[in-house]
Amino acid sequence: MGASLVFFFILQLSWLIGAANSDCHETCGNVAIPLPFGIKTGCYNNSWFRVTCNQTVNGPKPFISRINLELLGKFQPVENAVSVNNPVSYLNCGDKGNNGTTASSSVDLADSPFFFSTEYNVFGSVGCGNIVYLNNQAADAITVCLQRRCGDLTSKLGGCQANISDNLVSYTTNITDIEFSNPGSKRCTSAFIFDSSRLKSSDVDPQFPYNISINTTHVPATLMWYSVICNLGAAICQKLKPAENPPPPVQSPTIPLNYKYGCIERCGNIGIPFPFGIEVGCYMSNWFRVTCKETSDGSRPFISSINLQLLDVSFSEGIVLVNYSVVYTNCLRETNVVGVNLTGTPFLFSDVFNRFVSVGCDSLAAFLRSPTDDYPINWCAQPHCDNMTSEAMCSRDIPPNLSSFAANVTQIYPSNENNRLCGSAFIVDQRYPDSLERIITNRNDTSKQSRSYFPTTLLWGTHKRGLCELREGSNISCRSDGAYCWASLSETHLCVCHLDSYGDSDDVCQGYEYIDDICKSTKDPKRSQILPIIVGCGASIGTIFVLLGAWHSHKLLKRRNNTKLKQKYFKRNGGLLLQQQLSNNEGKVEKIKVFTSKELEKATDYYNENRILGQGGQGTVYKGMLTDGNIVAIKKSKLVEEKVLDDKKLKQFINEVIILSQINHRNVVKLLGCCLETKIPLLVYEFIPNGTLYDLLHRPNEEFPLTWEIRLRIAIATANALSYLHSAASVPIYHRDIKSSNI
Repeated sequence: MGASLVFFFILQLSWLIGAANSDCHETCGNVAIPLPFGIKTGCYNNSWFRVTCNQTVNGPKPFISRINLELLGKFQPVENAVSVNNPVSYLNCGDKGNNGTTASSSVDLADSPFFFSTEYNVFGSVGCGNIVYLNNQAADAITVCLQRRCGDLTSKLGGCQANISDNLVSYTTNITDIEFSNPGSKRCTSAFIFDSSRLKSSDVDPQFPYNISINTTHVPATLMWYSVICNLGAAICQKLKPAENPPPPVQSPTIPLNYKYGCIERCGNIGIPFPFGIEVGCYMSNWFRVTCKETSDGSRPFISSINLQLLDVSFSEGIVLVNYSVVYTNCLRETNVVGVNLTGTPFLFSDVFNRFVSVGCDSLAAFLRSPTDDYPINWCAQPHCDNMTSEAMCSRDIPPNLSSFAANVTQIYPSNENNRLCGSAFIVDQRYPDSLERIITNRNDTSKQSRSYFPTTLLWGTHKRGLCELREGSNISCRSDGAYCWASLSETHLCVCHLDSYGDSDDVCQGYEYIDDICKSTKDPKRSQILPIIVGCGASIGTIFVLLGAWHSHKLLKRRNNTKLKQKYFKRNGGLLLQQQLSNNEGKVEKIKVFTSKELEKATDYYNENRILGQGGQGTVYKGMLTDGNIVAIKKSKLVEEKVLDDKKLKQFINEVIILSQINHRNVVKLLGCCLETKIPLLVYEFIPNGTLYDLLHRPNEEFPLTWEIRLRIAIATANALSYLHSAASVPIYHRDIKSSNI
């Protein structure tokens, strides 16, 4: 839990500022307690905001005392908002929750100033094959969540979510098994209200957080509160209702497609721009052919291929507005299922502009891809007819790439048929709210439900991101009024240059300006734009090559200096003399090896401290592994004052190296070779893995007890080694430093 807290105070509420003690800087665990909440008397505004610091298995945690919810350490950046840990309700999960179809939330905010924020919270459920209802205090369904089909491999998470109603203070959940997926089965299901902005979604299901599962017991939720000036129930206290935030603006897509020069035609008062047309040669293909039909309201254009009335066309956005049919129930013009299949056509329902809408009460509107589909896209639960506090309608987003649609309206609440309203379901463009007013206003009069169609937006192409340019010499066409020009990029996409409210033509039409009916090439500005780019790219590439050349020269110079330094040390340490001795005594001292400094650096991992076997007054011994896999001990003598050895001492040192390399006794560590390329020569010995006598004497080992018999064997072996060095070696050698750490 984060300890970063953000809280904005309302300056108008002077009593809120004065109520808190200026010395209140309280914490519980790693959570800071901000105003108006507090632990000590005088640090909270009133008892609704009193916090208790409880000891839990995870350490101290702050709880809002009167509603018994854990207070989280992160606040929303708005007034009167706080995050809490909201418990999850379970159904048919064994000893967790209830076994049946109804579960009650353990959170009851009634008579308190707190309520679940509609702006930040949503209703969620984990499971499969069920419809989960969220009911208010009056047991009316206020939203519905459709779980995924069991066994659907594209839905590994099994989560669904839906919006909640305003001012929700307590709730219950009901589940209904979808009859065509294992009827009668009781699958474990969880339900909860949570703040989706605090949890990250996954690639598997971008609409549902990946860290919520059937085993999740608590989820973060955001509570808001009315400002109260007493400690009684919120219903009799003064309230200040938080302001509603305006909805985010709808963003319009830009969709270039394969246009060609069109004719300006009209049917009634509707203009028919390209790619649509009435006469042969004025439309792009038969999909876009328009028929002008005579109706009771005058001449109206219809798209012949899909038989839908055309209302408007936006060439630059690639969309067309049509009249789409409505399904009615409990009305004079009742229809159970209706739908239009656009599969195989260039048209799709726009998920940016359109929404599923259902008007009425006591019914559940199922949105399907086709009338024969056995599983809905989404559900929309209408409010209860006997207790409607708002408009009798519900709505849902539509999925992208939707090419077919059907609706089915089914009664879900038993009620007096005389009280039931005329219900309907349809897809409507949300930019035209006026089209809903008449059907909502006349919902109580079934005889007035005569509206058969609503404005719906269709896409007629696919989106391609990025800027394009109308290049000189390409096949450019322009509309006669100069509103836009286009050129073909491929068989399926066009570059479109247009004047509209979304941007200036200079940003879209690079290298072209509008003059009446045509796009005229402006070569000079284009050349002036390209020249700086060429100069800049050339300078950048040249700089990169200069830097690469300098870096390469530096590496070569450094390598050359290192080679010269190694040659200098090799000569000073008697390397040439050793090579001469080896060549003169060929066959006698062939076993000694002259190592390079690079070999020993690699063997010791560049003399890593983890490779040190021991340290003493003479130097440090490292453990190393040669390229052939042999383990060796490398002795690095301590650095003494640098001086050049005279020829006599140099010859003596080399002779000693040769003599030591010829020693061959089982109780004497063998010298394998040396390295003369370093400042101080390095000696390479065979590696003895069993430690020293000092270790056995002072660090007893149960696996290798030092019995008197073993002690006697060690003493005899030591004596044999000394006898060999003193008498049997070709040149007598006197150790002069016999001690337990050297044995």
